[in-house]
Amino acid sequence: MSLIESIIARAQSYRQRIVLPESFEERTITAADRALADGLADIILIGNREKVLAYAESLGLKHIAEATIIDPATCEKTEEYAQLLFQLRQKKGMTIEKAHELVMDPLYFGCLVIKSGDADGQISGALSTTGETLRPALQIIKCAPGITCVSGAMLMVTQTPQYGEEGILVVGDVAVTPMPDANQLAQIAVCTAQTAKSVAGFADPRVAMLSFSTKGSASHEVVDKVVEATALAKEMAPELKIDGELQADAALVPSVGKKKAPGSDIAGQANVLVFPCLEVGNIAYKLVQRLGQADAIGPILQGIARPVNDLSRGCSVDDIYKMIAITACQAMDA
Repeated sequence: MSLIESIIARAQSYRQRIVLPESFEERTITAADRALADGLADIILIGNREKVLAYAESLGLKHIAEATIIDPATCEKTEEYAQLLFQLRQKKGMTIEKAHELVMDPLYFGCLVIKSGDADGQISGALSTTGETLRPALQIIKCAPGITCVSGAMLMVTQTPQYGEEGILVVGDVAVTPMPDANQLAQIAVCTAQTAKSVAGFADPRVAMLSFSTKGSASHEVVDKVVEATALAKEMAPELKIDGELQADAALVPSVGKKKAPGSDIAGQANVLVFPCLEVGNIAYKLVQRLGQADAIGPILQGIARPVNDLSRGCSVDDIYKMIAITACQAMDA
């Protein structure tokens, strides 16, 4: 069974309630129809029921009537959600009038549904920008306890089964925080390990904090940051198997790990890689994807109290379908 097949199987076994607020976007509603047909998740669409069903019919979709379709204009909980938004944001200048306006926005409405415990996760971005997806999530759902920054992980399915978890690696941050400080980098490490568990299904995440130095082989302030972040991550999650600073070859290749970092339980055995900054992470995963012909699945947003994921506006129906499964797996452990 491939990685994505195992993710889909877990999502089907523990069906979660996933909000798709972009109900009138063709790829999104088509992916929703497929997800409903396959029992992938309980889908919640935001919009007028009659219009959503008519749109689905015009596309030849057969299963959208099985979704929960909520219209903010008529929903009996809309006022409750508006009051919740007002309470959450009044210290930031939110008025009840503005809350009533924002609750009509499907992206805000969906996050309020999740915050109220009426859904488990949300996916948008086929029509919306990353900022439009993240803003309501951070204002309403907020970051997970102990976490102050959002990051993005990528599942890398390589053709080198001798590395990682039979060729699978989880890497981060590749998408969100450009230049994390030591505390943020520690958070990224803990969150990426959690993604490795909840999404990739790793029973034993082994985290390498990457650098151009291994155990003091080079001296520089950016190396010091990785060393500090490793110590902070161990404090945040004492059960986490983590080591650093390690060069990439020392993290992945057993013979190199033994030579460069003797005594390390992670060196040569890592299946989770944490990059020192976004620039390095984004370049590295794309090089592996293109030159190494690896499959890159993601990015998967992490650090939010309940999963909210952002799609590329160039995404396919298959991309959205897979992200529904990934978000459902995240929601099981959130």
